[in-house]
Amino acid sequence: MYSSVSQYQSIEMAPKSTETETETETETPVLDIQQLEISSVNRKGEKLEPIVHGISLSVKSGTMTGLVGESGSGKTLTTLAILGLLPSSLKVTGGTIKLNGEEISSMPERKLRALRGKKISYLFQNYQGSFSPFRSIGKQLVEALRFSLGIGPTEAKAVVFTWLERVRLPAERVFSSCCFQLSGGQLQRVALAAALMVKPSLIIADEPTTALDVLSGEQVLDLLSELQRETGCAVLFISHDLAHVLKRTDRVAVMYKGRIVEMGPTSALPSAAGHPYTQRLLQARPSLRGTIPERLSVLEADVRALPGGSLSLQNGCSFVPYCSCRTQHCEHTPELRNEGAHAVACHEWPVKEAKPNAERTAASAGEAAREVVYS
Repeated sequence: MYSSVSQYQSIEMAPKSTETETETETETPVLDIQQLEISSVNRKGEKLEPIVHGISLSVKSGTMTGLVGESGSGKTLTTLAILGLLPSSLKVTGGTIKLNGEEISSMPERKLRALRGKKISYLFQNYQGSFSPFRSIGKQLVEALRFSLGIGPTEAKAVVFTWLERVRLPAERVFSSCCFQLSGGQLQRVALAAALMVKPSLIIADEPTTALDVLSGEQVLDLLSELQRETGCAVLFISHDLAHVLKRTDRVAVMYKGRIVEMGPTSALPSAAGHPYTQRLLQARPSLRGTIPERLSVLEADVRALPGGSLSLQNGCSFVPYCSCRTQHCEHTPELRNEGAHAVACHEWPVKEAKPNAERTAASAGEAAREVVYS
């Protein structure tokens, strides 16, 4: 077990070192998403309205990519599309999703079922729902392993014991326990063992520490990073916690209103964030150092730029109501533009760096609607 002091002090450590671009630029990504569009559909399956708008991202073997953004930005919908688990009211209406070079967005359900839990493992926010309370943890893991790998019960039990020990749990006791007999941190470690023991190509970790306390969450994510490096799998890490993302990922993509607005190496994000939304997320991140601010940074919307206002746009950049440097160019939706490994969807980047107005006076309170941003 890790010490509490070391865990607390490690929260804001720098991210792990990454491979150079020349070493990985020719490698086929484990996960490759290109121009993915997800739309709501009617009962006839006809497209109604796009929700995720043409996003593109990739995750290479042995790397961890973070996908961050506020609730409702489309992060979880993107992962459900990868798994082919979108609800009937939603549908992939454009783009491609490839796993190890194979197109899977249009793959039949029978083939997709063979990929889930074998080539793609998923760590859920609600890890309690991953286990039945009526059977022991060991029986459930053995059954899942035999189904995925087609091995015998004795071999499966040995593999389960090995992985329970690798996630630093008392294997014999946990194997014979039911899920309600374990703590939240222990249960999430079991879920991590279940995800890794089938040796997947890709792990999708969808806010896996949401229901855990800070120290338990740190320990689980440290284990995920350590075991990911050992196994060499790719990880897509979904989170709204920038501290976790900045510490552990190699690359990061920032989502807002169903679009990726910024993407690049994690090491460059804190000092070179180009999109105003990314800058505000970083400002809203509580710091353990320096002077504690009286309040966190907030997004202040100009009511004239909200729907129905005199400056509202039918099309264009969705961040306009909250942006302090909007121009006439914002009438058109900005595309992701690359400068080396860094890409930003802003008309003013990189010519003019956005400088958010973080100190609006109380006199403007009557003209602005305020929305707190939690990073």
